[in-house]
Amino acid sequence: MSKTNQIIIPALWYDKEAKEAAEFYTSLFPNSKMSDDLTLHDTPSGDANLVSFELWGQKFSAISAGPYFKFNPSVSFMVNFDPSRVENPKELIDHIWSKMSDGGTVLMPLQQYPFSEWYGWIQDKYGLSWQLNLTNPEGEERPTIVPSLLFVGEQCGKAEEAMNFYLSVFKNSKRGQLSRYPQGMEPDQEGTVMYSDFCLGDAWFIAMDSAHEHKFSFNEAISFMVYCDTQEEIDYYWNKLSAVPKSEQCGWVKDQFGISWQIVPSNMDEIMSNSTPEQLNRVNQAVLKMKKLDMAEIQKAYEGK
Repeated sequence: MSKTNQIIIPALWYDKEAKEAAEFYTSLFPNSKMSDDLTLHDTPSGDANLVSFELWGQKFSAISAGPYFKFNPSVSFMVNFDPSRVENPKELIDHIWSKMSDGGTVLMPLQQYPFSEWYGWIQDKYGLSWQLNLTNPEGEERPTIVPSLLFVGEQCGKAEEAMNFYLSVFKNSKRGQLSRYPQGMEPDQEGTVMYSDFCLGDAWFIAMDSAHEHKFSFNEAISFMVYCDTQEEIDYYWNKLSAVPKSEQCGWVKDQFGISWQIVPSNMDEIMSNSTPEQLNRVNQAVLKMKKLDMAEIQKAYEGK
């Protein structure tokens, strides 16, 4: 069975709005589309709606599975509008900002900043945070949509440690930019990370420290799915990334920084989307009994063995 060509995919947890939100986002961004739309029966949340979609070529997964986790700005999505790759980028930012403003909350106003000609940070009506940024085409090229991790509270000052840890865990990784806070930017401590980015396999991430008082921290509302070709890969990433045993469930782990990951087989999407309702139920019930996912047992459930 084929695998996705993206090995790390953001996964979004909604109460009931996963499909509605995915349709909203795909209506905003170029090169976007809905893909799978499945219903998982008899989960701990009852019937759960699982949808897959692409935004500007970036794959996402979303699930409606109850009001257990709420989005917050500790994880946001930086959207890079590159004038060398996008026609009328400023107008597109304005359009998307206008749509996201309906029922949303502005975190940083859309305006010119020292680091960007046109930038704004907004929480949409579903609570998901976006940073819309007009990039300098002379800078290093980055993907259009990049997850951004904000280390606050007890995690503040750990952005560099986290980046180094992830770089050590994921194969074919590389460093990008790194800017540190200078003196005189209290409460941020000199030398902590003002901005950094790094690439894990084919997936770019941003990491920043902020010592300002924030009423949020990392949670399960946004996790990152790691697609694995073999059981050995599943075992490897599970052992490396799981630091909170009580969070281990159905392929989910939580690392020492509070970020959640889902360690899944590469062909899981294909199994789910190509299953009959009976196969889907068998696979779902098998997965619900697991902590770390067992590829052989999932395949047996799929085949009805």
